[in-house]
Amino acid sequence: MRDEFRAELEAVSQLLVEMAEGVRAALRQATRALLTADRRAAESVIERDAEIDGLYRQVEERVCDLLARQAPVASDLRAMITALHVAADLERMGDLADHVAKTALRRHPSPAVPAELRPVFTDMAGIADRMAEKIASVLAHPDADLAAELDSDDDAMDELHKGLFGVLLGADWPYGVETAIDATLLGRFYERFADHAVNSAEHVVYLITGEPVTSP
Repeated sequence: MRDEFRAELEAVSQLLVEMAEGVRAALRQATRALLTADRRAAESVIERDAEIDGLYRQVEERVCDLLARQAPVASDLRAMITALHVAADLERMGDLADHVAKTALRRHPSPAVPAELRPVFTDMAGIADRMAEKIASVLAHPDADLAAELDSDDDAMDELHKGLFGVLLGADWPYGVETAIDATLLGRFYERFADHAVNSAEHVVYLITGEPVTSP
């Protein structure tokens, strides 16, 4: 019975890794659609969002089933609660990638952001990609030190987000209100993607150490 329980916990962990890899791929494709007006990339992200949602439901169902059948305690219970929290954050990250793709599709065939903003969105996407990669890694091979690195990654994302607002609020902004609104929302999507990655990392640290992470 114990071996079966451990195998089922491992299956949940693999679903979480698959989700993390899926949201990473989704945001990469969404960013390509955003910066290059790649319609097919945007449509692919939107179509595959249902797959991430499906993985989320599988995690919920498996964890609820284990809770009902096994009544786990101590570290096993912590692992299952962590799985639910992480799955929720990953599902939201997938939704945010979907939002980026839908913005790109709405502005097609033109790029959704002007050339002057492409460097900042490229940098934001790079940080988000690195954070998603780390989440996938710590879910596959729990590592509290690697999980803790996401705080500094998030700080870098926040600085880029602030810089974006500086450009949008500048007196010489030439692209009008609609483009400014799109850029504001897009910046928020990337910033929130990073926030959910940090939340996931904090849950992993809690799983490893048993100590809740207190955000500064």
